[in-house]
Amino acid sequence: MSESPKKTVLIIEDEPDVTTYLSTILVDNGYGVQTASNGNEAMEKIRLSKPDLISLDISLPEKTGVNIYCELKEDPQLASIPVVMITGIQKDFESYIRAQKNLPPPDGFLSKPFIVDELLKLISQLLNKIKGENLKMTEHE
Repeated sequence: MSESPKKTVLIIEDEPDVTTYLSTILVDNGYGVQTASNGNEAMEKIRLSKPDLISLDISLPEKTGVNIYCELKEDPQLASIPVVMITGIQKDFESYIRAQKNLPPPDGFLSKPFIVDELLKLISQLLNKIKGENLKMTEHE
């Protein structure tokens, strides 16, 4: 059984221009991309396709990014999916979300406008970390 070499990133973003920009960057760098423009659509896609990584905006219609993040981390089947929060909300938000005692901090946090190389480096590190953990689990079985 062969695995697909492309890792899939779900972009959860309500601004079409930002979605297009992120999608283009990721596709040009070899990633598969799915998109969701609101919180309910996002949770549906996460449950159906279990992406390899999630890019999550905070300000979303129907369900906020914080609500989505909480749902993910409370669900044992979804909690291991790495989440990179990409938001225009100021740095105070990063401190707020990292201070939540009942939630693990996000795997990554970038403020808009972000630097493309930083985004790609972060995504690569997170996906390689997961691949390494999966290899360790396979070796011990």
